[in-house]
Amino acid sequence: MPQPEAKLVPFPKAPASQPTRSPRDPRLDVFRGLALTMIFINHVPGNPYENYTNRNFGFSDAAEAFFMLSGMAAGLAYSGRFMPAQRAAKGLWAAIQPLWSRSWTLYMTQIFLTAWAIAIFAGGALWFGVPDMVTKINMAKVFGETAETLVGLPLLGHQLGYVNILPAYSVLLLTAPIAIMIGLRSPALMMGLSVALWFFTGLYRWNLPNFPNPGGWFFNPFAWQILFVAGLMTGLCKRQGKQFIPYKPVLFWGCTAFLVFVVAWMKIAPLGSFMNSLMLSMGRAGAPFHLVAHDKTFVTLPRMLHILALTYVMSHAGVVVRLCKQRWTEPFAMMGRQGLLVFSAGTLMSLTAQVAMAAADQPEWMGWTLPLVGIGAMLFIAWTAENISRRPAKADGVIAAAPTPSYDDLRALSQGSPRA
Repeated sequence: MPQPEAKLVPFPKAPASQPTRSPRDPRLDVFRGLALTMIFINHVPGNPYENYTNRNFGFSDAAEAFFMLSGMAAGLAYSGRFMPAQRAAKGLWAAIQPLWSRSWTLYMTQIFLTAWAIAIFAGGALWFGVPDMVTKINMAKVFGETAETLVGLPLLGHQLGYVNILPAYSVLLLTAPIAIMIGLRSPALMMGLSVALWFFTGLYRWNLPNFPNPGGWFFNPFAWQILFVAGLMTGLCKRQGKQFIPYKPVLFWGCTAFLVFVVAWMKIAPLGSFMNSLMLSMGRAGAPFHLVAHDKTFVTLPRMLHILALTYVMSHAGVVVRLCKQRWTEPFAMMGRQGLLVFSAGTLMSLTAQVAMAAADQPEWMGWTLPLVGIGAMLFIAWTAENISRRPAKADGVIAAAPTPSYDDLRALSQGSPRA
């Protein structure tokens, strides 16, 4: 008996404007997690582990890595919305809004962390017999010039020590749409504009003002933008399947040699004395200070070259890719994926650890244990957040969709013999 022909009803195609996601680069998450770990360790002064973070082996530290990696993440996550097809389909505001929304989130996080930092140090002064805590980390103005400081805090003109990295990042996300649109046309042009802004910022000491204190922001956004933009262009190009700075053997080994030379500069006393004297002489001879100094606020040339060289080597060293895919690096990757949450928790725990060590009669044992406890807590927080995000959404009053039938199911039905 002839059987009816089995015909399959085609499923609707996905909208053409839906962007496709490229596989997540494990290096980005692993290094973000490492940077967050080192920031936490460095923010608990007096612990033995701070002698082994990256700042002891180069001019840059975890803060420079934080800005580079944040730029890369922004380029990967947000640049696709600025592509011509996406802009034509959804409009420019749909591309800008996520960046500005993230900037607002960072601002609110900054206010939250600042409020808790004041509470933690004030609590140490009130209940743990360390009254000088309210004079540390730029906190004296909070209690000495309260009215002025209450104006400065929400305007970001007054920033506490160890709670001052997010304001610059928030400002840079506000300006990121312009950088992305220029970068899509010419990454080299955008990088050139960034270098020019960095140079003139150092030359004329441009900065956003503090209030009520004199001076400017510790993380000067006019200077630190060069690292963010370098990362942004790297992520933007990677999103397009390109490389911002492709592998070149001469450049790779030149950067490697420079990194080794910097370690020697820092660890070999005669060489360090000679190089520091040479830099000082160049400054006295009229060289701009941001080309010969080691200032952090203006991301001076030695610090900038070091983090750029380190990033280039880490980006193109095959062993790094293999290491970041190993199971033992997953805890760092997990923290990197939950970056803002882990950073916020680490900040509050590091400030609490500072109070505890100041109040203790013998804080040496705390220096060994508190950083480990804090890192363990950061891992637990990241793990919890990962598990919450992976939970399937519960259907509340909604009829669940029936499972999609397979080809064999449809063929069996067409032959009149449904499968059991």
